[in-house]
Amino acid sequence: MANATVRVRFCPSPTGNPHVGLVRTALFNWAFARHNEGTLVFRIEDTDAARDSEESYNQLLDAMRWLGFDWDEGPEIGGPHAPYRQSQRMDIYKDVAQKLLDAGHAYHCYCSTEELDTRREAARAAGKPSGYDGHCRDLTDEQKAAYVAEGRTPIVRFRMPDEAITFTDLVRGEITYLSENVPDYGIVRANGAPLYTLVNPVDDALMEITHVLRGEDLLSSTPRQIALYKALIELGIAKETPAFGHLPYVMGEGNKKLSKRDPESSLNLYRERGFLPEGLLNYLSLLGWSLSADRDIFSIEEMVAAFDVTDVNPNPARFDLKKCEAINADHIRLLDVKDFTERCAPWLRAPFAPWAPENFDEAKWQAIAPYAQSRMKVLSEITDNVDFLFLPEPAVDEASWTKAMKEGSDALLRTAREKLDAADWSSPESLKEAVLAAGEEHGLKLGKAQAPVRVAVTGRTVGLPLFESLQILGKEKTLARVDAALERLAA
Repeated sequence: MANATVRVRFCPSPTGNPHVGLVRTALFNWAFARHNEGTLVFRIEDTDAARDSEESYNQLLDAMRWLGFDWDEGPEIGGPHAPYRQSQRMDIYKDVAQKLLDAGHAYHCYCSTEELDTRREAARAAGKPSGYDGHCRDLTDEQKAAYVAEGRTPIVRFRMPDEAITFTDLVRGEITYLSENVPDYGIVRANGAPLYTLVNPVDDALMEITHVLRGEDLLSSTPRQIALYKALIELGIAKETPAFGHLPYVMGEGNKKLSKRDPESSLNLYRERGFLPEGLLNYLSLLGWSLSADRDIFSIEEMVAAFDVTDVNPNPARFDLKKCEAINADHIRLLDVKDFTERCAPWLRAPFAPWAPENFDEAKWQAIAPYAQSRMKVLSEITDNVDFLFLPEPAVDEASWTKAMKEGSDALLRTAREKLDAADWSSPESLKEAVLAAGEEHGLKLGKAQAPVRVAVTGRTVGLPLFESLQILGKEKTLARVDAALERLAA
């Protein structure tokens, strides 16, 4: 049963593909809600008609499902505070804006963009704060009428209090903003469209959100929202001001904030490469939080059991793709073999698989799967690892051929073929002994002796355990491929 004392929200905008910074925010909100047996509200902030798209909206829902994030209120589920798409809540924002105006918490501002820019430049030149200077704060009715007569259409500004605002951030501790650094701000455009600065806190108020966990880039908007909350409480629209926690930046290359435009930030990239949701989430949880000082690998259930937002480190977290892959590899190894084979299925079919569907052999796949599982970082690697089993001929990598087929390789392959022909094919160990014996006859250790055999049979210098691979491929095909390699060397 959900605990009414904790209500958090995840409220992305449907613009472009979901990115890993967004996923990390969703993860921390989801884990916080589940740890506290609270409620996760999934809300779509789609008031920017120029940038929002239905395709992005559907991608967000698909991403949440793939990651395993269930929500308690939101799209497709509904809830007591529906609708959960801001584009369907415009009347609510209009009503709240009017109430703020009527109560004197907001006012009409008639300043043109040019006038604002001129006054900002003058303030900067004088070494003063360059935010809005309150020009329209206390206009008389005559002044307002004069602006209207000029044909000016006002925006609505919120009237900030003339005192410092202090709050305790769940991640960063106590923070104070002086009033001169937080000027009056716009909440409704001149065309009547509400701005994020209004709709986001109004929705949080009406949906009774208790904890706002979001990116560090939104920290500077917090004093404005706290002041707005005070007004909303006074008007009976909000019950309380939520607690705020600002999560650290995720940094990319060159210690710059990872942006939507960075290729490694796209969630779709990780899905296409075959990251497991649990592997990716394990890594993303480490961008600002840890289960313990000596443990990097854990399940999502273990994270939920231990998660406390006050344990999040406020310092920027660097995204390391190699570490992300290594953690994913650990999660691949933790799967039971049946689960592993099922998750590989998409990469064993068109368009990923280079072999004809009728050449796929389920028995061979089941036999090779345990060897593949222990060597893969991402599921998409399975295609190259097992293609030698299902292609009529191995896909020979030319660089591997050149590297493995040194002078004398033909003589070695002939000897290896004789030994393999006479070997016991029910045992990989017997095949290893055959190649080892062939190598000894030519003064080569096993590593050097097996390289030409591996390339002849699989097409590559590296891959799954060779002798288990030969056994699964079978004697007839293995010897035929060694013969084909000998023909090529002779030519």
